[in-house]
Amino acid sequence: MRAAWVLLPALAALSAYYVYLPLPGAVSDPWKLMLLDATFRAVQQTCHLIHYLRLSHHLIVLNYLICTFDKLKSVSSEDIKITDAVFDGVEVRVFEPPAKGDESLKRSVVYIHGGGWALASARTSLYNNLCRIMAESLNAVVVSVEYRLVPEVCFPEQYHDALRATKHFLQPDVLAEYSVDPTRIAISGDSAGGNLAAAVCQQLSKDEDLAVRPKLQALIYPVLQAFDFNTPSYQQNMNMPVLPRYVMINYWIDYINGNYDLAHELLINNHTALNVGRALSFRARLNWTALLPPSFKKNYQPVVQTTGTEAIVERLPALLDVRAVPLLADDATLARQPRTYVLTCENDVLRDDGAMYATRLERAGVPVTLDHFHDCFHGCMIFTVWPTDFSAGVQTRNSYIKWLDENL
Repeated sequence: MRAAWVLLPALAALSAYYVYLPLPGAVSDPWKLMLLDATFRAVQQTCHLIHYLRLSHHLIVLNYLICTFDKLKSVSSEDIKITDAVFDGVEVRVFEPPAKGDESLKRSVVYIHGGGWALASARTSLYNNLCRIMAESLNAVVVSVEYRLVPEVCFPEQYHDALRATKHFLQPDVLAEYSVDPTRIAISGDSAGGNLAAAVCQQLSKDEDLAVRPKLQALIYPVLQAFDFNTPSYQQNMNMPVLPRYVMINYWIDYINGNYDLAHELLINNHTALNVGRALSFRARLNWTALLPPSFKKNYQPVVQTTGTEAIVERLPALLDVRAVPLLADDATLARQPRTYVLTCENDVLRDDGAMYATRLERAGVPVTLDHFHDCFHGCMIFTVWPTDFSAGVQTRNSYIKWLDENL
């Protein structure tokens, strides 16, 4: 009995040590965020052990666990009709609100989910709930794209899936089938889905044969560049829950089919050093000292290596491919983009990706709304359902839907 009285406090202390993380004072629901992060870290460590034992790829195991505990059946409700379909070989989930009165055509949103190009699904409750609420709040047809994931496929297949599904939906006969107004369509996505949404929008703007084009794009804390892993937000939030810097770098490595041995070289920007000729022409497009407001730059300094490793971009050309890295697009391409909404969170390594893209679009003449949240963190918008219900999630989701309602 005496041993139990010693063991229980020790276990409690160890648990508290594992869960606790020093967080900025402005973070919404800090203890709940710590618990979410501790759970995610524990699951990830288990998956990495399985990977190490060569039983399965850690991302396959992690996604299996996510989808097993969170998968919904395809059902239709009285308010929103939910159906699964295939658009040009790509699975999608379609959310259709009921017709209202004499209304003939509805507006629409093509939504591309996040998850580091490797996790989650249009069918999980987190995204199912988000898209259902969007369909209800906007009285819009929402098409959620179920692109293939890492490690089954790597770049550029996720991009091709998202592009094929979107182009199929934009065909006049398909829009007519779903009673969608062809002049009121938005392309949207969060995190890695925001990356795909931006890349798809850029490609659609170059397609001269396209009869229907999106009216808007809405990007939620998008990942837009792998050029500089030492922007102020990467430095400031390198150890933040949900998406620390090393995890984002590993997602990039998986997406472009690289090797984890390169993680440190990417972290210190050896792949875009001054002696890496292929990167020089892109440097001005990601010069955060000229693209970020002072409140974002703070007192951080650029990390620019004089000599680096040019072989990295030779082995991984996707690091400088605009289809993977939309922030590298030229000004002419940016000028063709539709009205844009970019949501960023202060406590997020990807904050500056979104802010730089907003600045570049604005300078190219595109109307842009940069919606910045000082107390929010990466991924928060999908966390609105118990037990992962955050006030930050409701706050960001409501702001995002309000902008769509006012502009779509």
